[in-house]
Amino acid sequence: MDTPQPTPEEMQARVLHRDGLMLVIDKPAGIAVHRGPKGGANLEASFDALRFGLPRPPVLAHRLDRDTSGCLVLGRHRKATASLGLLFKHGKISKTYWAAVEGGPSEAEGEINIPLGRLNEERGWWQKPDPNGLPSLTRWQVLGRGNGLTWLALEPITGRTHQLRVHCAASGWPIVGDNIYGNGPRFGEPTLHLHAREIVIPLSRNKPPVRVTAPVPPHMQERLRACGWNGEEEATQEAAASDV
Repeated sequence: MDTPQPTPEEMQARVLHRDGLMLVIDKPAGIAVHRGPKGGANLEASFDALRFGLPRPPVLAHRLDRDTSGCLVLGRHRKATASLGLLFKHGKISKTYWAAVEGGPSEAEGEINIPLGRLNEERGWWQKPDPNGLPSLTRWQVLGRGNGLTWLALEPITGRTHQLRVHCAASGWPIVGDNIYGNGPRFGEPTLHLHAREIVIPLSRNKPPVRVTAPVPPHMQERLRACGWNGEEEATQEAAASDV
């Protein structure tokens, strides 16, 4: 289900972190970050609401899939965007995703090391396991289990397109709601259960890295609760925000 074009107020309410160099926003699931060839709602079209006094709107420093929610980093001016781009390119920014997967691994943690290549020319960004593809590494840890599902923390060490989705599916535990690589709406769930939970950005040499956490989106809460998530951290964050 596609998300409509966000209003300026909705965009501003999604700001998780703001400083002179960058913003981190909580991207909703179901909306593209760029304007695609077919048009339609996209986050960039609403970035003007995030200038906060600067002459130009912020710019994407990386991207998330249309159906993925969570931490999205924007550069607030050209120099900052270039610096962020280099940090992403060289793997200096650590990202942790939360996912609900069907079934799940038997171990408590591990790595998926499966090279990925393009599925075919017609499918554009779609990927597949490919021994001749680009090296692709994902670390994972089980955070909880229940109802035939597993709640995973996923850390992409490389940043290939659709990496986490293909790696989970190739391991035999596709992400709930993945209608490309998984079993799609078999659970009656049209929304991908993949969330960019936390990002850690070492932006300054003489300051600690910026660590930002995005709240669990409504569409994932039921399944994560079934796996043992209790939402306490979210409630603590909301209370702290209201005290500011």
